[in-house]
Amino acid sequence: MTSAATAARALIRDVPDFPKRGILFRDITPLLADSAAFRAATEAMADAFRAHHISHVVGIESRGFLLGTPISLALDASFVPMRKPGKLPAAVVKESYALEYGTDALEMHADAVKVGARVLVVDDVLATGGTAAAACRLIERCGATVIGCSFLIELSALGGRAALGGRPSAALITY
Repeated sequence: MTSAATAARALIRDVPDFPKRGILFRDITPLLADSAAFRAATEAMADAFRAHHISHVVGIESRGFLLGTPISLALDASFVPMRKPGKLPAAVVKESYALEYGTDALEMHADAVKVGARVLVVDDVLATGGTAAAACRLIERCGATVIGCSFLIELSALGGRAALGGRPSAALITY
């Protein structure tokens, strides 16, 4: 484990039974509060894709915004927010995806990525992979190429990498 990963892991707080009983929530706010550790974590997340000539970083709402923005700066790439429905002010493209009980959707501005863009998808946690896979499909529908996915945390027991369909992915910390 890298020093950035070790420092980040030490700052992530476990919150049992949040948001509901039986869930162990990984709270990243103590990491965000430590500027040196936060910088090291986002630089390490960017490093995994630095040689891939990323043109756009797409951050998935909402913690993907917090991580994706500094990663986009580190990669000298544009930042694109991907949001829940109804949050963006201009024309959007939308991708729905299945949840355990029901469906959800992600949207981004229709003009956010162009054909040929080289995109890195960023989020805080890779769990079952449904949200990240939907983000990738939406980006690819717009004609861009998903170069990879970068996560702060991967919950490996939930098998999220399988949902990414072989797209390259990296996680700073694996539980």
